[in-house]
Amino acid sequence: MSDTKKIGLMGGTFDPIHYGHLVLAEQVRSNLDLDAIYFVPSGRPPHKDGNKITDKNLRLAMVKLAIADNEYFKIFDYELKKEEKTFTVDTVKAFKDMIDSKAVLYFITGADQLMKIESWKEYEKLFEEIIFVGASRPGNDDVQLIQQIHYLKDNYHARILHVEVPALAISSTDIRNRIREGNSIKYLLPDRVEQFIIENKLYK
Repeated sequence: MSDTKKIGLMGGTFDPIHYGHLVLAEQVRSNLDLDAIYFVPSGRPPHKDGNKITDKNLRLAMVKLAIADNEYFKIFDYELKKEEKTFTVDTVKAFKDMIDSKAVLYFITGADQLMKIESWKEYEKLFEEIIFVGASRPGNDDVQLIQQIHYLKDNYHARILHVEVPALAISSTDIRNRIREGNSIKYLLPDRVEQFIIENKLYK
């Protein structure tokens, strides 16, 4: 039996983390028989305005609350400790250096990110080091996505898996808007996270 672990990395701002994230992580873990999923909260993601993102310690606290009852879910907070902008290629290297240098890594991301992956820092190196798992919502027109996956495989020998996840219809943006408008967010995210948002008056 091999000692090599299969580990999923799931990055995101998680602002806030919700059931879409959790269902995706658990579905990928189960389908691919992964040993663990590490949630990687973004520090200063290069594609987002850092001034509009909730404080990193609050986002980290919400992730901890959300994953507390799943023994396979863990946190890699490397990006939160960096002051400068963070890139996936650096996070993957740090994970190998700090956690497990021999693990087979599966990087879980939204299908939309696969469409623009050639804009990522050192993306060709990433194709060599990790297996991508691109998630989309059922019913979406995935023709372009499938074409992109074939293109990346043909041109870069990329290893990419595609999964459809119903719960991805939930979004952090929608949850923030609901809170601002005074609408219910119940059943969109764990009760503990909802209570944390209320107690800390987030997204008002």
